Amino acid sequence: MNRDTYIALGIAFLTLVFIFLQKNSSETPAQVEDTTHQQFTAAYGSPLIDGNANDAAWQNAEWLPLDQAWIGQTPAPQDYAGRYKVLWDEGNLYILAEINDDVITDTHEDGLVKYWDDDCLEVFVDEDASGGNHQYNYNAFAYHIALDGKVVDIAPDSSFQYYNDHCISRRTSEGQRNIWEVAVKLYDGKKYQDGGENIPKLLKNGKVIGFALAYCDNDHSPERENFMGNVRVEGADKNRGWIDAGIFGRLTLSE
Repeated sequence: MNRDTYIALGIAFLTLVFIFLQKNSSETPAQVEDTTHQQFTAAYGSPLIDGNANDAAWQNAEWLPLDQAWIGQTPAPQDYAGRYKVLWDEGNLYILAEINDDVITDTHEDGLVKYWDDDCLEVFVDEDASGGNHQYNYNAFAYHIALDGKVVDIAPDSSFQYYNDHCISRRTSEGQRNIWEVAVKLYDGKKYQDGGENIPKLLKNGKVIGFALAYCDNDHSPERENFMGNVRVEGADKNRGWIDAGIFGRLTLSE
């Protein structure tokens, strides 16, 4: 083999090595991590928040199940059944939840006391999909939306506080069928300050958000009997969403 052949083979080998390195370097840790989370897509639309599932904007979104038992066993269909849709526009993330619940419970008059043991819808959002702990910080939010529309989460000082301006909701009921319609504003948790001038994020096509949804179901027991979520959580302790944003799914905003 002559000198020119060796040079040509060497160049070809280096080219293959370069291509290999470029391919692997393009796979950032975030991209690799995303393959371990459930993936969801939100269509574009701006529904009227009136507790009406017939809004034209919702016709572009598909129903998704709210059927993962995070606490308790999966209830019988006549006790509980849930499903939901998601939309977005530049200002809000929108959620439509249809909850069939045979018993609606609200036994705690003070909305900041054991609110998780009353029937409520819980919306989990992680604006930059970074995951991680958010128990006593704003890395992510876990909005408990009560039957009267008040919104509660845990503040950095470990107190329970209202965040009513973060979520606007309407709930309508007909028999066992309850329709929850919610508009959620997203904030940069790393910059969010209690009492500060917090400006909601402007949403855009292609943005990825950490997202989960759940429903607290109580049929007049001292504590909620079931906690039904939309994402599978591995391990024995499935009630980790209020602490760990890593269990959230990944919601991609799409036009």
